[in-house]
Amino acid sequence: MSRTFGTALRLTLLSWVLFGLGYPLLEVGINQLAFPGPANGSLVRVKGQVVGSRLIEQRFTGSGWFHGRPSAVHMDPRSSGGSNLGPSSVRLARHLAARRARLVARHPRLAGRRLPADMITSSGSGLDPDITPANAYLQASWVARDRDLPRAVVRRLVARHIRGPWLGLFGQARVDVLSLNLGLKRIIARARHARMGP
Repeated sequence: MSRTFGTALRLTLLSWVLFGLGYPLLEVGINQLAFPGPANGSLVRVKGQVVGSRLIEQRFTGSGWFHGRPSAVHMDPRSSGGSNLGPSSVRLARHLAARRARLVARHPRLAGRRLPADMITSSGSGLDPDITPANAYLQASWVARDRDLPRAVVRRLVARHIRGPWLGLFGQARVDVLSLNLGLKRIIARARHARMGP
């Protein structure tokens, strides 16, 4: 009995060392060498300051910025998740109608228009950092107006930030809202500098 217990104890300790320490450390080491950006959260820095992550949606307030998808978790990364409401849910239909009504109230030109789905639906995680190009182009009109920028300039900014499907096959074209707004911030700074003159 004691011999069996000793063998079981040694096997348990060996398993803890191998799979509780060795394997995780090996995984961390491989990820740090092969994928240092994603392994460390894909952090975005501006002048040495962390301003967000390429993996998680950032909240932007005000009409002069591009906005990401609605979030079922209020963009709280600690409680990632969707609404779990199915396509036949009356509650989901009410949520979508309310989101659409709020958008139309802010931007009356949207009344009667077909909107990109990601403009009123939340993602499965509630933290999706990307929007569709159609969503970004639609927002470009009012971002340009609110920032007093030429619409063509803002549309070119959107075009520069479109990323195609991975390997040209997987997924769909998308626009990262954080990088788009950082680009917009640079354009605003240049325009302000040009208005002030030398």
